[in-house]
Amino acid sequence: MSRHVAIVTDSTAYLPRQTRERHAITTVPLTVVIGDRALEEGTEISAKALAEALQKRRSVTTSRPSPEVFAKAYREAAEAGAKGIVSLHLSAEVSGTYDAAVLAAKNAPVPVRVLDTRMVGMALGFCALAAAQVVEAGGSLDEAVAAAEKRAAGTSAYFYVDTLDYLRRGGRIGTAQALLGSALAVKPLLELDGGRIELREKVRTASKAIARLEEIAVEQAGSGAVDIAVHHLSAPERAAALADRLEERLPGIEELQVSEVGAVIGAHTGPGLLAVVVSPR
Repeated sequence: MSRHVAIVTDSTAYLPRQTRERHAITTVPLTVVIGDRALEEGTEISAKALAEALQKRRSVTTSRPSPEVFAKAYREAAEAGAKGIVSLHLSAEVSGTYDAAVLAAKNAPVPVRVLDTRMVGMALGFCALAAAQVVEAGGSLDEAVAAAEKRAAGTSAYFYVDTLDYLRRGGRIGTAQALLGSALAVKPLLELDGGRIELREKVRTASKAIARLEEIAVEQAGSGAVDIAVHHLSAPERAAALADRLEERLPGIEELQVSEVGAVIGAHTGPGLLAVVVSPR
């Protein structure tokens, strides 16, 4: 579908395929490396296969797309009729994806506005949707960028992990924080703060941590119109139950998505992840 402004994001937005197609959003994949095999997220490795590799303690790393991959996406968007491109990506604090997009944008055939949303998962996905909806309504490149920036500024993401070990291994959280959690046998609740993954609270049991995650989401959502996403890795029952409770407690929900994260985020959080994205309209 040709649009005067194209929307590009990356595979960590975890937008459902039907949503990407309906809103003509192009997704550039990150790469997951298991052992000596490099696999594209979203097409070449499933969340299940990733979880199995982690449980077997196989070597799992991730890498950003190359600038050349972004350049190809921008070129194809221009050839399809786009006069400008909004390229929205996961936090530069946790990935070099934004930097690769910036490099590619310098030589793109049309203007490209690259945004570090400081988000991951559907926190990023909701930003891409906000930009796409402005474009669909006839908005300009600048208006699409402004909509994405506004959505990013108001969006929050909170998550529970069974262990901080995967985040520590990947360098996404400090060793001292990870060791503290292990030593006290606590269950960590984390949040995105300034694009970084920070320890928000320490809770004694998994059930209490998940209950607290729910309370934080309800407090953050308030009573207005809001979009909610519940993410998980190898914890579908937990995710479905949490989503049901949030739907009961938040009458202002406009959109509620429940999905398993892909391999890139899963590689750094490990099986058992449960996350909530709160994105006011």
